[in-house]
Amino acid sequence: MTTIIFDFGNVLAFFNHAHAVEKLVRHTDMSAAELFQTLYGSPIEDQYERGQLSTAEYVRLGKQYGRLTCSDAEFLAAFVDIFQKNDETHALIPRLKPRYRLALASNTNAAHFGQFTQQFAVVLDTFDVLCPSHRCGYRKPEAEYFASVQQHVQADPDECLFIDDLASNVEAARRHGWRAICYDRPGTLAADLTAAGVLLD
Repeated sequence: MTTIIFDFGNVLAFFNHAHAVEKLVRHTDMSAAELFQTLYGSPIEDQYERGQLSTAEYVRLGKQYGRLTCSDAEFLAAFVDIFQKNDETHALIPRLKPRYRLALASNTNAAHFGQFTQQFAVVLDTFDVLCPSHRCGYRKPEAEYFASVQQHVQADPDECLFIDDLASNVEAARRHGWRAICYDRPGTLAADLTAAGVLLD
């Protein structure tokens, strides 16, 4: 094993879209549930995470479909303010870095990517490869996404270990030939890594 590939959301950091909706709902006549569905459950989210929409286009459509009266700047400020550090994972990164190449494999959009790479720069600056979905045009659990990441990590599939919080993504990674851990219970990652053969300095 030479390369450890991390998901971002709920692995390297926690996120909660409801925080953004709570700030934005005061600018619309929609309910919070309706606005949430508009911003995160409609085709524009998928298109934005595939890089098919620019940030400006997503903001325009999000405001239009969400009947939002706030400014573009107010929309973006609320939209990106959703992340919280995962202390458990961040503490493990320095113990992995001396031995392994580190990569990020995340379904994310340009605005969120810009926010969390700045917010968590101390950790992410140590990564060798960042592979957000909006840059490659595919999303997990699509096979094309894993193939795209594979091209960037410069390792064979059997040299890679993937960590994600969603079982569907873990299963897709295993189909691709990676070893994988489903990280869905806080406090378990160090033991799971050790069980997978990872050496922690």
